[in-house]
Amino acid sequence: MSFKTGTSLIIILLAIWSLLWKCYSTWTASKKDDKRWFIILIILNTFGILDMIYVFGVANKKWSDVKNTFKNFLK
Repeated sequence: MSFKTGTSLIIILLAIWSLLWKCYSTWTASKKDDKRWFIILIILNTFGILDMIYVFGVANKKWSDVKNTFKNFLK
């Protein structure tokens, strides 16, 4: 197995792991009729708000830093 194949497998497994937890948490909130948590979980998972809080609030990155990083990554 090459490095690229191994890395791809890890990413796929992590994506599945994350999807399972997202599905379970939103399903649990809906079954408990906890509408506030359901909405919070959907918004945080969908829009990456927690990630943005970390990047801009904790890591103190500027939008220009993030934009340049994405540009370099896509080259």
